Amino acid sequence: MADIEITPLVPDDEGGAPIQDDPGDAISDTTSLESTILAYRQENGRTYHAYKDGKYVLPNDQTENERLDLQHNLFLATFDGKLHCAPLAKAPACVLDAGCGTGVWAIDYSDEHPETKVTGVDLSPIQPSFVPPNVHFLIDDLEDDWTFNDNFDFIFTRFMTGSIRDFPRYFKQCFHSLTPGGHLELIDIVYPLTSDDGTLKPHHASYKWSALLQEGFAGIDRPLNTALKYKEQLTTAGFVDVVEVREKWPINAWPKDKKYKLIGSWANENALQALSALSLAIFTRPKDQNGLGWSVEELESLLVQVRKEFKDKSIHAYWPMYSVYGKKPE
Repeated sequence: MADIEITPLVPDDEGGAPIQDDPGDAISDTTSLESTILAYRQENGRTYHAYKDGKYVLPNDQTENERLDLQHNLFLATFDGKLHCAPLAKAPACVLDAGCGTGVWAIDYSDEHPETKVTGVDLSPIQPSFVPPNVHFLIDDLEDDWTFNDNFDFIFTRFMTGSIRDFPRYFKQCFHSLTPGGHLELIDIVYPLTSDDGTLKPHHASYKWSALLQEGFAGIDRPLNTALKYKEQLTTAGFVDVVEVREKWPINAWPKDKKYKLIGSWANENALQALSALSLAIFTRPKDQNGLGWSVEELESLLVQVRKEFKDKSIHAYWPMYSVYGKKPE
């Protein structure tokens, strides 16, 4: 992951999917389904998933779903238009999109590979009703014991840092659910923000925010730096040919390189839209509910400064991005 060359500043440079029931719930009809799965938690003007309430701390409302689709295109720009980095020799027969969110990756993959059966799993029923015939979505908890009917040739996991508590256990479940020669790939961000040239300082609001966010997620045993250990943990789980690809998401268009300038512009928009979504639950929930105990007013005061710094091209900050993949021995 090489340093990114910086653009010199000039004076005028402005800074109907099937639902899989929880075995412990007695869901028997549409009414109980709606009351348990679709009755979202309301908090600070946002909605959050109801199934396994509290496990995932980002909202699931329309505003957030639109941001997730924008973020999907940011991933495509980062990895040169590719839906994955793992070198799949042939189109897999069965693919699992673990933590599928809005389902946009699963749908794009199924469009490219109509011969592949694609299964998407998430805690929130936010996927569209009309999808390609080779795609189906399940509402389930990936931290429970897996009971899939299929074995998979490819398991894709993106942005699940902060969601999975025990990644070594998760990797073991992936390993056992893969066919021999099948691949697992994870793409994840790493917090806190960093810079290569020291222009991001500890006193900056953006650094303080990102460090506190990492502290808050670590406080619920779901830290935001798990990607740093994926390569080692995949090897321990039995995967071979494990590869780690490092990339960067600049906080704005400060890079000189055209690719990273574009990525920075997209990442800036994504981050500005994500600030409240990422922060509200972790910062404002009481400490006895594993939050940081801030008031909404205190948080918003910090975020005002963070937004200003996210537009400041003299701060050459970025989020490290990792793609890590490995293969189950044949």
